[in-house]
Amino acid sequence: MFTKSIVLVTALLSYSVQANDFGDPELGKMKSPSCIFCHSPTGPSTNNAYPSLSGQDPIYLFNAMKAYQNGERQSDYAEMMRAQLSKLNDQDLKDIAAFYSSQ
Repeated sequence: MFTKSIVLVTALLSYSVQANDFGDPELGKMKSPSCIFCHSPTGPSTNNAYPSLSGQDPIYLFNAMKAYQNGERQSDYAEMMRAQLSKLNDQDLKDIAAFYSSQ
């Protein structure tokens, strides 16, 4: 039982270190002003058509944004997302992902 607890605590700590090292949430907040119109930074989206990003895994968010940038992700709003993300580099995306995952 003790060994399982140590493994669980170690896994949780290593995840939080990875998430925090992934990007800067404060910079992400500053880099995401257009995101908040559809994706509320403090809770569920106001429109069911837009997914809630708060608390999501930062790597998942980063990969989703990259897929939109590259035209690999298709949805009703794919072109709008691609346009919104077109001027952002990988560090910008990591910071935005860190911001939303920290909410």
